[in-house]
Amino acid sequence: MIPISDGFMFFPPLRRVFFRFRSLSSRFARLQGIKCAIAGKNLYIRFSCSTGDAMGMNMVSKGVQNVLDFLQNDFPDMDVIGISGNFCSDKKPAAVNWIEGRGKSVVCEAIITRDVVSKDPAQKIESSHCITMTEAVNNGNDLHISVTMPSIEVGTVGGGTQLASQSACLNLLGVKGANKESPGSNSQLLATVVAGSVLAGELSLMSAIAAGQLVKSHMKYNRSSRDVTKIGS
Repeated sequence: MIPISDGFMFFPPLRRVFFRFRSLSSRFARLQGIKCAIAGKNLYIRFSCSTGDAMGMNMVSKGVQNVLDFLQNDFPDMDVIGISGNFCSDKKPAAVNWIEGRGKSVVCEAIITRDVVSKDPAQKIESSHCITMTEAVNNGNDLHISVTMPSIEVGTVGGGTQLASQSACLNLLGVKGANKESPGSNSQLLATVVAGSVLAGELSLMSAIAAGQLVKSHMKYNRSSRDVTKIGS
């Protein structure tokens, strides 16, 4: 968030800001666009970037800080209140992230045959930053289900990806580290895995609710079962 003083009325040429971001931030970070919103005398700037296979918060924050320092040289009376605010919007299910996206935006869908779902097409539900939609198709015989997730924040390099368990999971999925031939494709694939897993979970939950088996299934597969090898019998 940058307050607008009397002398700060126009944004500098964008190509200078782009160059500043790219030259001092990271060899993977690429500034894709800038969106501004004004509230009173305050200017809020939202930076959109690609970050290769990294989730990218650190490299983007570094690049934004470089841009803010650069702007202050042109506008000495500009007062930077904070590098992040509710136009960002980090670590909260804000509407702006649904509209603009944050991280990876994924839509996952599937057709579930009548043999699996019987005659009940389940129900529609909504959750934070995920819309699950169901529809009866093929003359009501099958179920079409989709999840739309516009803000999946994942990476396959940096951060906790080097920890033992996380690294093992990424290896298992075949997406660990950066993809040298196509930077960003590993993290994109991981995002689709997340969306597919969410779709499977949503289908399982809605099926249990529609069949009246939610409580029964919770009791049968409860994690506190003494012998988990026998819960399927």
